[in-house]
Amino acid sequence: MSRHQLTPSHVDPGRSAPSFGRIADALPGAPPGGVANGADPGGSGGAWLPDGAEEVLLVTSSAFLRAEVERIVAAAGAHLRVVADALEGGRYWDGAAAVLVGSDIRELPPRRRAPAVLVGLDGEGDSLWHLAAALGAERVAVLPDAAAWLADHLSRSRSPGPGGLILGVTGGCGGAGATTAAIWIAQAAAGMGARVLLVDGDPWGGGLELAIAAEETPGLRWPDLSEARGSIDPGQLSDSLPVSGGFSFLSWPASREQPVPVAAATTTGVLDAGRRGYELVVVDIGRGTGPLQSYAWDCDRIMMVVPAQLKAAVAAVRLLQEFPPIEAALLVRGRPGAALDGSLISEAIGLPVQGRVPELRGVSAAMESGRLLDLGRRRNVRHFAAAVLDSLGDDLPAGELG
Repeated sequence: MSRHQLTPSHVDPGRSAPSFGRIADALPGAPPGGVANGADPGGSGGAWLPDGAEEVLLVTSSAFLRAEVERIVAAAGAHLRVVADALEGGRYWDGAAAVLVGSDIRELPPRRRAPAVLVGLDGEGDSLWHLAAALGAERVAVLPDAAAWLADHLSRSRSPGPGGLILGVTGGCGGAGATTAAIWIAQAAAGMGARVLLVDGDPWGGGLELAIAAEETPGLRWPDLSEARGSIDPGQLSDSLPVSGGFSFLSWPASREQPVPVAAATTTGVLDAGRRGYELVVVDIGRGTGPLQSYAWDCDRIMMVVPAQLKAAVAAVRLLQEFPPIEAALLVRGRPGAALDGSLISEAIGLPVQGRVPELRGVSAAMESGRLLDLGRRRNVRHFAAAVLDSLGDDLPAGELG
């Protein structure tokens, strides 16, 4: 297996650049051993399939999608069964280790669990994510770019190990305070003893690192990972990221340079590595369809920050239509006793209120001067963050934030 060497621009000169392994060497060519000619059209047989492997079900009538997925599943060491439509797939659905649905499928068998991954092709655009939301798919894989990720995902899904929680934080409108909330939640979780990674999901946001005065801290930034593909080792990623406030962070650089494009497969690989290497990954998603597609689909839960204002509630309802089908809640920003209180906002948007972001004087100035972590030590901020962390269940270590 080859190694892909990274030369990050922000790494301490005294440290060597990390290398990330690639599954992609087995793709998109023939799988190990080669695909047997005349393989069983149902995907239940074929000389190249390993004995005793668990079955992956693919529902599609697209010959091209089938050919792409056959190679990927072979690289993951699993059996593949292909059916042309959801009606036929219903017989095998519940017994499959993973269910993949092609973008040509528009309905699912009744009373079946949601598919693990919606598989589509580059060029299908936003329709893939809209279809995935309609079908309730857990993930979206855009081929061929996501081939290595999908092989790795299928390999790990058959023998899942302990993994952390990915919490997405986004603003229901511009200037809602999502970045502030994300930083305070990450800071509080780290203070409770959890291993935390804070991820900047907005390449146009100016750099999350500015808010915590960490732009000079050595370590990887998103552009350093732009060429990474396949499985990323969580230990190497953790060792390569900068640390501030007790948590690791991955930010877009605070510079005037145009953001370097990072493929969706890369962001997915980074978040998967974060899940395996940290107890909590907090993603400051940013607003808009692009960031939601790149980050939200890998989150376990999403918190939407909404100011206690009617206009903000209307904007939040529109944004909610772009959310993946996962658990979501509101973080209301405003002073107690506001005209539009939490219950009215919850009713208007259709999501429960999980906490109230404190309205503090000087937040904007603290953001500009990099002192947001100082405000995070205040009692009312710690209580806000503790309420959010308590809502995440028993996945995080218990602690007292008094």
